[in-house]
Amino acid sequence: MVGRTSVGRREDKLREVLQPDFLDFADRADDFTGADGCLFCLGVSSVGMSEADYRRTTKGIALAAAVLAEVAPESVFGYISGMGTDSTERGRVMWARVKGETENALLAIPFRAYAVRPGFIQATDGVRSKTRLYAAIYWVTGWLYPVLRRLAPKYVIRSDELARAMIELVRQRPEKRVLESNDLRAAVTGPSVARGPAARQPAFRPPQVSRDRPSAARARRAPGRLGIQATRAPDRRR
Repeated sequence: MVGRTSVGRREDKLREVLQPDFLDFADRADDFTGADGCLFCLGVSSVGMSEADYRRTTKGIALAAAVLAEVAPESVFGYISGMGTDSTERGRVMWARVKGETENALLAIPFRAYAVRPGFIQATDGVRSKTRLYAAIYWVTGWLYPVLRRLAPKYVIRSDELARAMIELVRQRPEKRVLESNDLRAAVTGPSVARGPAARQPAFRPPQVSRDRPSAARARRAPGRLGIQATRAPDRRR
């Protein structure tokens, strides 16, 4: 688990790496060597940010973390993007353009990258967003989740389903590279997402997942904690 500050948890399978500069991971290459995958879960709201700052935080940090491709070229890189991302990079919505740029850049790197596009994420197990705006939205609209799940399942997913699906990407390595909520649920509950030739079988289905939630030039620190995790699949079959 890579972050600026400790998450304050002690687990047998958890090793924390504290990294002050998220725009340069060159000195952390050894920590990524041999990893099966990296789950990149950083995200900030674009509200109040200039396009340049949002691009530096969103695209710059993701590409810096992609140093994984140099030390573990067979690894999986799971990038949390968002529903509505603009892959053409020409739309009017700033955050969607920048996310599209980031996805396209990662998918062009010679490792197995995935763009994960969840819609509305329903927090479970006491998880709360650290972004005040999102936390307020979830508090007001949380009661709508059961309705949306029934009427528009493509647009919603639970946080525990998302977490388990990210792990499954590392193990299953599906052919489809841009995945939305339905695809992510299928990775956990069924084989409807076509698997790649390097898929690891059988799929790992943990009974319970608890939740609390080339190099770029150095720049001023971006806000928040980088939720990236270099992970090794429980059943190592190389």
